[in-house]
Amino acid sequence: MATNRTFTMIKPDAVKAGHTGAILAQINKAGFRIVAMKKTHLSAGKAGEFYAVHAERPFYGELVEFMSSGPIVAAILEKDNAVEDFRTLIGATNPAEAAPGTIRALYATSIGENAVHGADSDENANIEGNFHFAGTEMF
Repeated sequence: MATNRTFTMIKPDAVKAGHTGAILAQINKAGFRIVAMKKTHLSAGKAGEFYAVHAERPFYGELVEFMSSGPIVAAILEKDNAVEDFRTLIGATNPAEAAPGTIRALYATSIGENAVHGADSDENANIEGNFHFAGTEMF
């Protein structure tokens, strides 16, 4: 069953480049309601835990290093068809393949530094949101 919530992180590259406000504005303009949000800095341990599903992949170490390299903005978003609509809004992982006007087409610089994370399923949106937020932090 589809849920109406998804999870996102504005990644260290986009935060460092000053794109947080513009990305949040795009999210709001697309009709998402922010249920929870915080700016934080993931330790390498926490980044590794979050991306544990990729632990056997060759890019895992680089991903953990990147995601712990600076602050991120984590958020839970709400909208009908949230996961699918947000994946459309952010665009392809490779910004060169992302549709014009998508977040990654506008703000990502590479496959590795692609500005934003978006949950890929309802189940993962729930897991990822709960990883970053307690129930008392969601409104």
